[in-house]
Amino acid sequence: MQNSKWLDTPERYGLISRCLHWAMAYLLVWQFVTLVGWRVLGDGTVMRTVSQLGPAHGTVGVLVLALLMPRIAWTVASWRCRQSPDQSFRRRVASLVHGIFYMLMFAVPFLALTRAYGSGKGYEFWGIRLVPQTGQKIAWLTEPADWLHGSLAWTLAVLVAGHVLMAIIPHKRFEPPAVKRMIGAIGGR
Repeated sequence: MQNSKWLDTPERYGLISRCLHWAMAYLLVWQFVTLVGWRVLGDGTVMRTVSQLGPAHGTVGVLVLALLMPRIAWTVASWRCRQSPDQSFRRRVASLVHGIFYMLMFAVPFLALTRAYGSGKGYEFWGIRLVPQTGQKIAWLTEPADWLHGSLAWTLAVLVAGHVLMAIIPHKRFEPPAVKRMIGAIGGR
């Protein structure tokens, strides 16, 4: 099983890592593209139509949280398989940024759920009550969550954009882009 297409190696990510990565990438890109669309185009027919093509804002947040737990578990379980002899400054910065990604992917939806609780409205996800509806407003919960949710979300968006650029731009002469580890051939070819 050591050479399995499912497992990570220093040369490439396996199918489990790829599926988790691209599912999260889709959710985050969808979230940011629709948010920018709403800001630029407003609440018109175009954005209402586009919004029907993917998950709603709150749904994306809950799905990111739901995928984050198995993604962290798989990252920890695969850590030794991924280790590369390259311990360059760039590789260490990339590891730090990935850690920040994980923290932000947890914090942003968590703050939205905290805000839902603090507003007294609660939050229901696909018929399941995730946050109780209390009917009581708690300002000390909602005010910081209101401010931090958006600020941290846009910080995540900037980091995602930087991540995409760093993945597709070669860094050394003749070095293939890092994105090949995530989309390249299975089996190390």
